[in-house]
Amino acid sequence: MKVGLSTLFCFEQPFSAMLRCLETADVENIELIDDGQHAFNESRIKTLKEIIKKRGFKTSVHAPFININIASSSKSVRTSTMSRLKLSIQYSSELGSKYWVFHPGLQTDIGQFSPAIDWKKNLESVRELFDFSQQFGVTATIENGLHPLPFLLKTADDFICFYDDFGETSLGLTLDIGHANVNNQIDWFFEKLPEKIVHAHLHDNHGKSDEHLGLGDGNVDWQKTVRAFKRIGFKGTLIIESTKNVEESIQRLKELISRL
Repeated sequence: MKVGLSTLFCFEQPFSAMLRCLETADVENIELIDDGQHAFNESRIKTLKEIIKKRGFKTSVHAPFININIASSSKSVRTSTMSRLKLSIQYSSELGSKYWVFHPGLQTDIGQFSPAIDWKKNLESVRELFDFSQQFGVTATIENGLHPLPFLLKTADDFICFYDDFGETSLGLTLDIGHANVNNQIDWFFEKLPEKIVHAHLHDNHGKSDEHLGLGDGNVDWQKTVRAFKRIGFKGTLIIESTKNVEESIQRLKELISRL
């Protein structure tokens, strides 16, 4: 297992500040967020490629997520959303990133009365993104959502139903431990979907909201969690997605991996 770091901890800072953070990051794997002040463009991709080469980073990319809903039944909204996400996939390919992580769709107002509509649109969008990513040599992975946000895919059982309907076996799951903790689902994901977990986001909370705390600052049992990753033969990267006590979280995770 490898240790990585998401740029979420400096997401509120300008792009130039994020670049300075990359210069000193004590990891070999970086997950870049293609949104907000850090949204990619050709000039930024060129700069990022230089830093990636200089530091020898392996990279993954977190897809845009602000005001994004791939399950929207509005044709114009969905067209705009999919265009933005496909551009992100293309940029990820330019960076040489292995994984491109995206969020599942959200329940809409229409979906409250006809849930099948949202479910169908989500499946269509995931299929389109999955096929598009394959054309560019990027591995798309879908992330588990969390309560109380109206994500269509939050629990292990949600994903089992999704994979049954989706049919494609090679679409992997990015297991977000913080989200799973809020939903009381950590154990269930490891038990029911071990073969689907190819990438992971690690951050802590107290089981009630998405706090993105440093590892050990909430109530996640990290020793048990790292053991679970080892038990399922996880070969991917554990991306620290904390916004506080980041350096301490990196060191704690490295120590846990080496000890267990």
